[in-house]
This record gives sequence, C-alpha cells and structure tokens, in this order.
Amino acid sequence: MLTDADAAALGACVAAGGVAVFPADTVYGLACDPENADAVATLYGLKGRPPSKPAAVMFFDLSMGDFGGLLPGGVTLLLPNPEHRFPLACATDPGTLGVRVPFLAPVGRPLLQSSANLAGGADARRLDDVPPSIRAGADLVLDGGELPGVPSTVIDLRRAGEWRIVRQGAVSAEEIAARLTPR
Repeated sequence: MLTDADAAALGACVAAGGVAVFPADTVYGLACDPENADAVATLYGLKGRPPSKPAAVMFFDLSMGDFGGLLPGGVTLLLPNPEHRFPLACATDPGTLGVRVPFLAPVGRPLLQSSANLAGGADARRLDDVPPSIRAGADLVLDGGELPGVPSTVIDLRRAGEWRIVRQGAVSAEEIAARLTPR
C-alpha cells in the first residue's frame, strides 16, 4: 500500500508526463498518464511490450463502481467501453477497457498500469525484482516492501449478467463466484 505522501508523489509524477514504478496490492507496477502518448510509449518501451497489447487503467477510488464488492482488490475487470475512453490503454480493442482498483489512495487521477517486469518476465514481488533497466528509466521509484507476488485475477464482464475468468490470479474463482453470482 502507498502512504498518502507516496500516493501524492505518484499522482504528481504521472501528471507531469512521467513513468513510475510503484507497489500495487499484488506485484510492483509501472504507471503513466493513460492519455499521454509519449508516456505510454516510454512505459511500453521500458517493458519491451508490443504497442498492440492493451493495458489496464488503475483507479484509486470507486468512481467506476465496486462490482459486487470485488473492488478494491486483486482483480482486473474487462468492461464494455462504448465511449472508447482511454484509447491508448485499449490498443487494438477500443470497445474494451481493463480496470483495476487495487486499494483506495489519494493519487488523484487514473493511471495506465502494467506490471513492472520485462514483457513475459517474472512478476516483481520486491523492488529489487524490478529489472534495473526499468528502475533506471522510470521518473519515480517507490518501494513498498515485499508484496504477495501473484498478479490480479482478470475477469471478463463485457456481457451483461455473465462473467468469465480470463486469468486466474490473486482472487480465487470461488470468491469471485460468491460475489458475482445472483442468489
């Protein structure tokens, strides 16, 4: 979790067009302004991530809703995006937006986020696990100690009344089912 001071520094870095390494709730992440093409290109370049691959937009409040009490928490939700918000994060699928709310914090803005590893590499549990090239290329590096090390569970919620796990991660299928299945 971020201290309030770290959250403010993260928000300021991103607002200024920077890229930050930060502790999320699951693994270390990279973040930038989801509407700044240069910052997004820098983030993708640091990871070696193809620009055609989408990234999630992370919020630190519940302005997007709590989705059956799943948020905040260790999930990424794939939501319909008919207004094509945050097109740089959506890449080749502007009709889908990945949303994360890891915890509530006074960051003050949404962030495009991805894990702080090289594309296809191991997830970073500790700051020392973040590749040196990523740490050196970031404008801000925040150390949050050791994290659980399991990435978020990705849940597809694009079809009304239906859900599907795309990637199993930090939150179990049983817990998701208990929260999203009507009683």
